[in-house]
Amino acid sequence: MIRVVVVDDEEMIRSAIVALLALEEDLDIVGEAANGADGLDLVRLHEPHVVLLDLEMPPTDGIEVSTQIAAPTRSVLMTRHARPGVLRRAMAAGISGFVPKSSPVSTLAQVIREVAAGRRYVDSEVAAAALVAETCPLSDRELDALRLTRRHVSIAEIAGTLHLAEGTVRNYLSSAMAKTDTSSRYEAAEHAYEHGWI
Repeated sequence: MIRVVVVDDEEMIRSAIVALLALEEDLDIVGEAANGADGLDLVRLHEPHVVLLDLEMPPTDGIEVSTQIAAPTRSVLMTRHARPGVLRRAMAAGISGFVPKSSPVSTLAQVIREVAAGRRYVDSEVAAAALVAETCPLSDRELDALRLTRRHVSIAEIAGTLHLAEGTVRNYLSSAMAKTDTSSRYEAAEHAYEHGWI
């Protein structure tokens, strides 16, 4: 049996995924959680083969949660926002599978099997879009600052989180605004989000 944990903050969607996957004879849903912290607790408790992670879960997203999951457990990201930049972030973080939430459950079950067997899966349409997508012009630090900006975190809090001086954070945000041709850090963060860079 392939042990699976499902982590999604939307209860109706999570419950539906759990119920439908439970019908598969070779899948054992050993836990479900509404946020990343609880999901990580379940991973430590049950040591599943595969964790299904929603991309957007406050306060941390599925990609960030996946970086705290150690082998041999493998992660599959589920998202409504299958943007190419998100795919690049997910692959860089070591996610083993990338599936749009619009996929049929039969596809999701097969992805779980593939990933549990040590293979990777990326939705073909997302992969094709990633090949022609605009390259992100922002540095890692600029992206970090914009990611926190999207959560409406103050400059001082961003500086504390990133262990930087406030002036350095302002410089990163100014640079990001120039590169994205936006007039505020919030616009720059939305621009980066819409392009899937954060």
